[in-house]
Amino acid sequence: MDIMWIWCGLGLILLCLEMMTGTMYLLWPGMAALAMALLAWLLPAFSTPWQIVIYAIFSVLAVAIWRKREKTHPTPRVGQAQGEEIGREGVIIHAVTPAQSGLIRFSQGVMGSKEWSAVADVEIAANQPARIVAVEGNSVRVVPI
Repeated sequence: MDIMWIWCGLGLILLCLEMMTGTMYLLWPGMAALAMALLAWLLPAFSTPWQIVIYAIFSVLAVAIWRKREKTHPTPRVGQAQGEEIGREGVIIHAVTPAQSGLIRFSQGVMGSKEWSAVADVEIAANQPARIVAVEGNSVRVVPI
């Protein structure tokens, strides 16, 4: 059997496994195997041991580049505040005091819910508008507008 087809088969198997797991770790070795299939087709006299070494280098480099990019461009985490909700405005529906948390309602959902437990350093009466200044666990810290 031609080595090109072995590389191609390995690449396709790894890509299928990647589609089943969704980890992104098998994508890069699979792509490296497909690149080796192309290299084996273009340079048929290239020895198999060197192909294996180059495949390993391609795989490690691809994963390393992907991991480095992942650290500089983190993916958004669903349901977890990353600062994008700061500044959103809502209406207090249960009064908030420094000693007692209240409830705030938003016209559009904030992190998946329209109503949130609210805490504040000052008293805010019901039906008063307020703005989010921080997300603290399961509640939002607000200030009056």
